Amino acid sequence: MPGVANLITELEGRLRPLEVEVGRAWWEFSTRTSEETDRRRQEAELRLREALSDRDTFAAVSDARQGAARGSLERRRLDVLFQQMQPNQLDADLRRRIVELETKVEGVYNTHRGEIDGERVNDNRIEEILLNSDDVDLRRKAWEASKSVGGAVAAMVLDLVRLRNEAARSLGYRDHYAMALALDDLDEDRLLATLDEVDAATAAPFAEWKGRLDAERAGRFGCAVGDLRPWHYDDPFFQEPPRVAGLDLDEHFAAADLESLTLRTYEGLGLDVRPVMEQSDLYSREGKSQHAFCIHIDREGDVRVLSNNVPNERWASTMLHEFGHAAYDRYIDVGLPFVLRAPSHMLATEAVAMLFGRRSRDPDWLAGVGGMSADRLERTRAVLAETQRGAGLVFARWALVVVQFERGLYHDPDADHDRRWWDLVERHQRIARPESRSGRAAGDGAVGSPDWAAKIHLAVAPVYYQNYLYGELMASQLDAALKACAGGVVNRVEAGKWLVEHVFRPGAAKRWDELVADATGEPLSARHFVAQVSV
Repeated sequence: MPGVANLITELEGRLRPLEVEVGRAWWEFSTRTSEETDRRRQEAELRLREALSDRDTFAAVSDARQGAARGSLERRRLDVLFQQMQPNQLDADLRRRIVELETKVEGVYNTHRGEIDGERVNDNRIEEILLNSDDVDLRRKAWEASKSVGGAVAAMVLDLVRLRNEAARSLGYRDHYAMALALDDLDEDRLLATLDEVDAATAAPFAEWKGRLDAERAGRFGCAVGDLRPWHYDDPFFQEPPRVAGLDLDEHFAAADLESLTLRTYEGLGLDVRPVMEQSDLYSREGKSQHAFCIHIDREGDVRVLSNNVPNERWASTMLHEFGHAAYDRYIDVGLPFVLRAPSHMLATEAVAMLFGRRSRDPDWLAGVGGMSADRLERTRAVLAETQRGAGLVFARWALVVVQFERGLYHDPDADHDRRWWDLVERHQRIARPESRSGRAAGDGAVGSPDWAAKIHLAVAPVYYQNYLYGELMASQLDAALKACAGGVVNRVEAGKWLVEHVFRPGAAKRWDELVADATGEPLSARHFVAQVSV
């Protein structure tokens, strides 16, 4: 249909420079947050959303979808355009209010620093204390500093939730959560079933693993197991396992060049990420986002990573993770139409990133890339395996908290989320809430200790966290497929070729569920992940 082809080509041509502008503005805002970069990002975002809000064009795309053959490239392009445009069919004032509040909230996350005894501290300093200090009072102060951003943003985040719900309901959806899943090729019932499956499969092994961890923690800090609190663990959210006796990977990475390790990892698969490294921003400073991400600015190869590196195992894993995203982006078929020159789905690119992020605890990687001596590797092999298993269990239980919490956040923005958060943490992570975190003061309706709001994803990446959980499942499925076809992942050029051919090159031309089934020979399931963590 020539008319439909012209419609798609014209719309993609209109959106392309606007998306590039947004990418550049977001990068500048994240690396150098200021009033000026905030303003430029808002303006760029509003211009893109205004283009996506064109009602006549949206109506034409909607009509064309009905006549396009299912499974055709034309239908796929129309589906992706429809999913981008429908959330923007809003009143212009509501759209502007959402964008302004989103950028304001993200600016707070980028610039906020907690305080310990009056000293401003960044996230790396907080992590250092929680990793190394035996001073329980200092650990508690560090943990509380990590949560202080929650109090600074919680009211704004709740306002954002209400605005997003208002927008979704104006488009006929139950709430923003339901809309986000529906327009992201995700079925809510299937997601809930997956949560139940992961919960049931991991509850017992996690309880056994956590019981041994808690006995070790209580011994270290000279307290009863029942007196352990969040600051007795190494991560402020307990989304990563604590360091265990007999395995100090941070010591191994203390003198490591994380950039070189990352490059060697991907070169060993025949994948070139050096151009990404050359234009990335990898070290911490004031006014910069404290997190990590990868962004493909133009869908033509301008791929960049933001990180805040410190020579330790966490940031080694983070670099491998983010450059997994980068490798995916760089090897998408550039001959695809612009709108399809992206990962099949965010869960797919998260799966690739997680597949590589796991390498920092992989004996084959530590020997073949990380430079660990053979005798030390042999001494720590069993502990490495148990730590990798613990990492999977810890993350699965953490993901259950975030996904279930966020669904409730949009279902009822006025609920006592401070209490709900800790109810879920205690249930799934088996971490006792501090005595000060009982919820709101009775009847006053004010936010008490909104520790949930310290998790940046809930504000700036709404309804995204299920992609991490699905990504873990897919990463395990990819791992199994790569072992079968290439003998593994580390220094296997065949593995790199397989990923390029079966996962990267198709871009968004395939739906994620088709991609997984075609690449691995089976639909996505929790089977391989459960096998890895239940050993």
